[in-house]
This record gives sequence, structure tokens and C-alpha cells, in this order.
Amino acid sequence: MGIIQKQSIRSTLIIMIGFAIGAINQLLIAPKVLTAEQYGLTKVITDVGLTLATFSTLGSIAIIYKFFPFYKNYLKPKQNDLPFITLLICIVGFILVLTVGYFSKDLIVRKYSAKSPLFVQYSYLAYPLALFMLLFMWVEAFSWTLRRTVTSSLLKEVIPRLIFTILLVLFIFKIIPVNSLLWLFSLAYVPAFITLFIVLKNTGEFGVYPIISPVTQKIKGKMANFGLYLFGAQFLNLLSITSDSFILTAKSDRGLADAAVYTIATQIVTLMQIPQRSLTAISIPILSESWRNKDFKNINHIYNSSVSNLLVIGLAMFGLLWLNADTMVAYLGKDYQHLKMLVLLLGIGKLIDLGTGANEQILATSSFWRANFITNVLYTLVAIPLNYVLISHYGLVGAAYSTLISHTFYNIMRYIFLWYKFDMQPYTAKHLVALLIGVVAITAAYYLPPQRSVIIDAAIRSIVFSIILFPTVYFCKISTEINKMADKYVLFIFRKKEA
Repeated sequence: MGIIQKQSIRSTLIIMIGFAIGAINQLLIAPKVLTAEQYGLTKVITDVGLTLATFSTLGSIAIIYKFFPFYKNYLKPKQNDLPFITLLICIVGFILVLTVGYFSKDLIVRKYSAKSPLFVQYSYLAYPLALFMLLFMWVEAFSWTLRRTVTSSLLKEVIPRLIFTILLVLFIFKIIPVNSLLWLFSLAYVPAFITLFIVLKNTGEFGVYPIISPVTQKIKGKMANFGLYLFGAQFLNLLSITSDSFILTAKSDRGLADAAVYTIATQIVTLMQIPQRSLTAISIPILSESWRNKDFKNINHIYNSSVSNLLVIGLAMFGLLWLNADTMVAYLGKDYQHLKMLVLLLGIGKLIDLGTGANEQILATSSFWRANFITNVLYTLVAIPLNYVLISHYGLVGAAYSTLISHTFYNIMRYIFLWYKFDMQPYTAKHLVALLIGVVAITAAYYLPPQRSVIIDAAIRSIVFSIILFPTVYFCKISTEINKMADKYVLFIFRKKEA
């Protein structure tokens, strides 16, 4: 757990910087600079690009995570053909995406021209975005297995967001028109991909060698079986997550404008995902090795620790975000009046996701990885129809309710499977105590008398919430890791003062 903790802290700091830049872009600059339709378009293009990129992998990313340790153990770097094979699969997948896209042009016009004509006009930009997202996913997978997670986090979380900031500034000063902004936005992953590829190449442990190794010949059937199952699971999961923006764009009364509101709510709630993303990057290779060595004690430890850590951090971030939602609405204006309810519903859904810990990573790296596919199929069968029905009837709020219900269902399935199959049950009374502390802190801060200034109001509520939550969580010893970190930094501060 020492490696996880050390690199997780570094990755978390980098991801927080990236999210800070993203928050400035998505919450402060873009809604004021772009029209709601233009802003919503950037969200939908991103979702389409991510969906197409994930489909193009055809399971190759899961193969890298699972089988790279075997290649590394049995082959020298220049004999390792896994980068070549997986890149070839990605290229074939992207050609397939382009072919399907070409024959789907008329369908896009029919479905979106009435409510979102701007999307029809610029939908082609999803393809260059998807291509370089795909290539970055490919090199990122190798960076994770080689434990270069800090570098990949820096490039993924900071560079594309920084590029968007620069584009917005150029647009503000009328240096570039909106169509150039959108074009360059679709190429935001080019620098990140090229840089990470060069970094990995310079390690001497990575290269694209067009050969077929004995390892590939021996385990190609197992790899194909595993990759297709995990590909189905991951793609269905992503489609379930991104379907809300697609359906909102086509069915909502305001089309891309409603997608813009939902984008901001999602961006706010995504801040809660920072610790989860850094933990995922570090834990996957270690879990994979632990399963290979049958080190169930370490797997169980990672599961238990992830639940405690992510639940506490999730409660803290949810409380601070929701209590400050009114400030954001006041800044953005009346077009974003549904934002607070969206943050509440989406935030509870994300808190449930965080509170179930590293369940997805444990399943994906285990010998029961087919359960990933089954749970994702069931999740999709619930999420997409639910999205369509609730969005059609309730618009924006319907999308948030759908996300909350489907995420709860999804995590309950995974929790039950891990408990039944591996006897892994990470919850104790202290987790219930943590929830009660969170509820008390949020309730106390929410019912404070309102202040005339929304900024002062938000500051007072945040301070009261923090004063109740953090000391109580510490003295109740909810998370051993968080307490150790707190002790370390408090001791460091006191030593500095004494010096």
C-alpha cells in the first residue's frame, strides 16, 4: 500500500490541478464566453469522441492491463509485441468507427436537426477528437502498467484543459473565430499523446515492434476472450454514462442548451472523482499482481482502505460542493436555475460510487472478470431506457434521477458479487458513523441564516461544515490512512514553527 499511497498523493495533486483548470474553463469562462448551445456542443462532441474512442479499442486496453506483466516477465522489451498488436487492434477499430459514421450521416440529421442543428453542423469534429483520445488511451495503459502514472496524469488531466483555456482566451480577444476554436478543441489530445509516447519510448521498456512473439501465439485465445468480455463491459458502461447528453440533445426542449446545464452539474460533481481516479491508476497493476500471487490479504486491504478513504473524501467534497451550489447559480444566471437540484442528485449518486471503493478494479483484475461484462450489461439495460423515459418526461432533472438510480443499482450488484464470491465485505460500524457525521455537518451548515452576499454566505456555510466534519472524522478514526496523513502534516507544521 506504500506505493499506492505515495503515487496516489502525487497523482491526486496533479489531477486536482487539472480539475481546477477544468473548473475555471467549464464553470467560470466558457458559460460566459460561449452561448449555451456552443458550450453544450463542446460537451456533446467530447462525449461522442470518448464513446467512439472507447469502441475503437475493441478490448485492447483491458488486454494491456491484464497481460502486460506476463509479457514483461517472459520477453525482453524489443521482443515484446503487445504494443504493436494492441495498436493494430485500435487502428482497425477506428476504421470501423469511420465506416459506420459515414453511413450514419442521414440518421444524425434526422434525429438532431430539429432540437440541435449546431451539433449536426459540427458533428464531424468528434472523429479527430476520438482518434487522439484513442491513441492516448493506448499509451496511457502502458504508462500505468509501467507505473508512470504521475506523468500520464499530468498529460491527461492538465494539457487538454490548458489548451481549452488558451482557446477561450484567444476567442475572447477575437483572435480566432468560434469554428477555429471548435476545430482546435478537437485536436486537444495531440500534444498529450505525442509527449507520453516519447516519454515511454525513452524508458527503454516500451516500443512498437512489428513481430509476433511466442507468448502471443501461446495465449492469444485467452487474450481475445478476455479482451472482448472486458471491452463489452467498458463500452456498455460508458454508453450508459454518456447516453444522457445524447438523449438530452435530441429530446430536451432546449437541446444543446440543456446539455450545457447538465455539463456544468456533471463538472461540479466530477470534482468528487479526483481521489478515485488517482487510486484507480495506481491500484490496477498492484491488484493484478496480487491476484496472480493469490495475495487475498492485500486485495482485501486495498478494498477496505479504498472504501474508508473514498467515503470520507466523498462526503467532504459533496458537502462543500452542494452547499456552494447557490453561489454558482447566482454567477451563471437564470438559465442555470436547475443546477442545485442536479448537483444534489448527481452528487448522491457519485457518493454511492465512491463509498463502494475499488470494487470495479478488483473485479476487472480477478479471474471472475466476466462478472464485469454481466454487471455492465444489466446496468445498461437499466440506465439507457431509464434515461430515455425520465428525460422525455422530466427533462434535466429526469437525467439526474436516472443517473442516481442506475449508479446505485450498478454498485449494489458489484458489492453483492464480491461479498458472495470472495467473502469481501469492507463495511463496519465506523462507515455508518461517517455517514451520520456527514449528514449532521451538511444539515447544520444548510440551515444557517442566509447572508445578503452569496459569497459570504457560501464561505460561512463551508467553514461551519468543515469545523464539524473534519475533526469529528479524525477523532472517530474512520480512515487510518487519512489520520496518518493528518498526523504527519500537523507534526510537520509544528516542527516548522519550532524551527
